[in-house]
Amino acid sequence: MDKGQKFSVWYFFIAVVLAWLFAEYVYKPYAESKGEVPYSEFLADLENKSIETVDITENRITYTLKESASPDKRPIIGGVIFSSTKKAKNPETIKSVVRVTDPLLIDRLAHTDIKFGGIAQRDTILDLIMGIMLPLLPLLIIWYFLFRNIGGSGAGGGIGGIFSFARSRAKELQGEMTGVHFSDIGGAGEAEVELREIIDFLKEPERFDKFGAKLPRGVLLVGPPGTGKTLLAKATAGEAGVPFFFITGSSFVEMFVGVGAARVRDLFDQAKKKAPCIIFVDEIDAIGQSRMNTFNSNSEQENTLNQLLAEMDGFEDNNGVVIMGATNRPEILDQALMRPGRFDRQIQVVLPTEEGREEILKIHTKKIPLAPEIDLRAIAKVTPGFSGADIANIANEAALLAARRKAEKVSTNDFDLAIERVIAGLQRKTPLTPEVRKKVAYHETGHALVACYLPGSDPVHKVSIIPTTKGALGYTMQMPTEDQYLISESELKNKMAVMLGGRAAELLIFNEASTGASNDLERATETARRMVIEFGMSSALGPVRYAAPAMMYLGGAVQIRDDTGDATAVVIDEEIKKLVTEAQDCALKILKEHEHVLHEVAETLQEKEVINNEEIQAFVDKEEKK
Repeated sequence: MDKGQKFSVWYFFIAVVLAWLFAEYVYKPYAESKGEVPYSEFLADLENKSIETVDITENRITYTLKESASPDKRPIIGGVIFSSTKKAKNPETIKSVVRVTDPLLIDRLAHTDIKFGGIAQRDTILDLIMGIMLPLLPLLIIWYFLFRNIGGSGAGGGIGGIFSFARSRAKELQGEMTGVHFSDIGGAGEAEVELREIIDFLKEPERFDKFGAKLPRGVLLVGPPGTGKTLLAKATAGEAGVPFFFITGSSFVEMFVGVGAARVRDLFDQAKKKAPCIIFVDEIDAIGQSRMNTFNSNSEQENTLNQLLAEMDGFEDNNGVVIMGATNRPEILDQALMRPGRFDRQIQVVLPTEEGREEILKIHTKKIPLAPEIDLRAIAKVTPGFSGADIANIANEAALLAARRKAEKVSTNDFDLAIERVIAGLQRKTPLTPEVRKKVAYHETGHALVACYLPGSDPVHKVSIIPTTKGALGYTMQMPTEDQYLISESELKNKMAVMLGGRAAELLIFNEASTGASNDLERATETARRMVIEFGMSSALGPVRYAAPAMMYLGGAVQIRDDTGDATAVVIDEEIKKLVTEAQDCALKILKEHEHVLHEVAETLQEKEVINNEEIQAFVDKEEKK
């Protein structure tokens, strides 16, 4: 039935109430007051014996005048009254008066020949209903709006909203309505290849049926935040041209027990009617967490997960329904959810390669006027480790910077500043005091020089002592020349030495450290911790992994296994301390050997506030020539 043709009994009830209110409080008072006269006139008519009948009610007296007592309405022409052959009846013979307290009224009527009597006030069924309903009407209105809002529009709203807790909150889109195709996504690589096979299944199922191949039940997209997992799901639906149900994992969870499981059932019921189709559950770890983790046990979440497991691979078949999930924490998902028959495929959506980053830049700069000198390949080369979302943000920030300076086209400098803003944050205009400025200059120079003199370190792109909105008083920006997939033990130690180069410079020049190196110490300690307990890079402990499963990590930090003995824990702490100390000593040694360059670069940095790689390298080359 069409939305405009739907009928609700509540509409009929509202219409009856409005009609009753109109009749009771508008029409009835108007009809009664039409022939109303003062009580004194009623007494005068009674005294003159002009009244024929009297009807008495609780609040009003209605009486009829005798015909002879009614005023003559015959026409007068030239002083002569013309009578008609048929006497006209006067319509003004019925009058009413508001009843007043008069104890002698009945006696007066009894001594006349007037016919009089009372009329009993009869309450109709509607009057009785309204007498009960009207006092409750405000509460009913509040109840109506409250439960409609709680029920949500997904169930159609209205009074039916109170029954919509169990309705799925999924949004349905036809494939072409997603507005996304693989041509709109760059850097997907192997993930796109695997998803195209799902599209072929949905488009031409008969081609696979003749070989006995079955449509995959589930596809899990796994990858870091910002890599485009949701976009890939939308593109899959857009390419296949099938209905697409989109929902987040948290939408199943509600404060009412049993609601999550009911919503899962309703979602699959809707999907089966539209098969072939795709159900996409974003952040599926909200309902798919492992039931083995008793520390965070939640019966409602477990009920929802159990229902999801049954719907994905239970007694009933879901032919033509593909469920896609997305998460950046696959290690915490329940093993029953990950087995074949449920999520048959796990597709890794990794950070884009150099070629992928260039593709993404081309997509996001289609509508941006670029200066001729801009080389997107060069920008892609200096942004390793950036996700698709980061690159899209860089393109947008560059366009905003160009618009702010009222330029006609976006320049290379706009992209450089945009990259800096994404990495370090917006520059603050609050100047530093000379003493703090000096310490920050030596600190950042320490990072830069250690990176320059240690082999295998990432090249320094820029050094700044301008404070940023991310809380840094300065920063040293390093840009890898290529994507890194493996890091050796020596490279990790060099990275730690660069991290502690600023603290080493402070110790060398000012003979004391400051709080400015707190973040450097945190990162260096975490690197050393992972080397010891996760990568087996400790001579004292050997090639043994002491790290707990990833699902037990708190705040992203690697945790030690619960079964690790106290003696081993002490050795782990000693090894971490040893690695961090060695890294600081390495940085100190380099800076002592090149202290003259340290002073020159730091003084230049205090003057200019920002220096680039070429300027730093010029000081390094100058020293080597001496």
